[in-house]
Amino acid sequence: MERDMRSGKNKSGNMLKTNITQPAIWLVMLYCIIPQWVVAQPAHSADTLRSFNTRDAEIWTQLFYRKGDWFGADGIFSFSLDGSESIGAGINGNTLLTFSDTMTGDVKDDTVYNFNMVNNSVAMVQGIHPSEQTVNILLNYDGEGNPVNYFSPETADSRLGEYYWMGDGFINKEDGNSLNIFGYRVVDRSEESWDFEVKGVTLITIPGNDLQPPFGAHQQVDTPLFMDIPALGKGTFGSGVYVNTDWAGAPNPDGYVYVYGVLDPNKKMVVARVKPSYFRAFDQWRFWDGRAWNRDINKVAPVANHVSNELSVTPLKNGRYLLVFQLDGIGEYTAIRLGDSPSGPFGPIQKIRKVPELTEPPGIIPYNAKAHPVLSTDDELLISYNTITLDYFNDILNYPHSYRPRFFWLKVGD
Repeated sequence: MERDMRSGKNKSGNMLKTNITQPAIWLVMLYCIIPQWVVAQPAHSADTLRSFNTRDAEIWTQLFYRKGDWFGADGIFSFSLDGSESIGAGINGNTLLTFSDTMTGDVKDDTVYNFNMVNNSVAMVQGIHPSEQTVNILLNYDGEGNPVNYFSPETADSRLGEYYWMGDGFINKEDGNSLNIFGYRVVDRSEESWDFEVKGVTLITIPGNDLQPPFGAHQQVDTPLFMDIPALGKGTFGSGVYVNTDWAGAPNPDGYVYVYGVLDPNKKMVVARVKPSYFRAFDQWRFWDGRAWNRDINKVAPVANHVSNELSVTPLKNGRYLLVFQLDGIGEYTAIRLGDSPSGPFGPIQKIRKVPELTEPPGIIPYNAKAHPVLSTDDELLISYNTITLDYFNDILNYPHSYRPRFFWLKVGD
């Protein structure tokens, strides 16, 4: 659903996938008074990183500082179109980036003209070395030249006024190289900021022969992956995907696709898995219940908490698995946990970086950090996070570049 933000509609931003209040955001912002980014070495334990450092990925960040057409978005996920998910897999091919709520218009002297918002956009990246020539951001347009969504809810459960936030996904080599992406059906409950509700989870499947915009052959199906569990809370699957197969380049493949979900309160992470050949057969999915893989989604048991609604799991050279997230969904720290397997158990929270933009006007809020292994190098892992402001409706008109992806590099020691 496309909207002109000057009309008073609220932003369908996918920051928390849950309702939040302005006082809660102000508490976060007051707490987040920080210095510049740090090279941090917290106390080491057997299940934390012994050594690491971070540095700004300035070229990547600057590429999304735009003044024409597309000038901001969140929800960035990356997919190497050959199906490989290993470190640097995109070096000799194309990587698709998907974005959620996207700001469009022309920016001149920090003033926005022809301002409009759509709920998704994409970019195509050639190789892993970012430049204006290798990163092509692509909006979808209607017949009159107006920006529109690539994906809008069209399933049996969809209702008028709903739109998608985009989740993670993967290229399925056991299904004709189709790209499968989770979409969260969302509705604005009023015109007040932050007053939105997630209604369900859709699986969007793009055939392998249609992996270039505008994705006209894509299909959408409702899924049973929305959770409302009295003992745990509400949430969705699709926050992250790890493909543990040999054809995806996994170092210790077991043949399963692992899908991560998050429930509120406390940002609890849960895990499901399924064989790629049965990915769209939801009766074949199994959910980790703390002891075994269970058929019943209502039996899920959290494997971590205080994560973010977008996250990533990446294998390390030492055989462990790196969970990357923004601590508690929003806030000053990008954090990690280490796991012994794709489903954990995951160790304690380890803060790896304080977000530097929090001191910038008009008050930056960071959220939803994740790694992008296919765009990384053997030495460093590329990590993104999104930024927004509390009063985005007004701030975007005066600080148009406050809402966009930012990037940094993580180097893991021995």
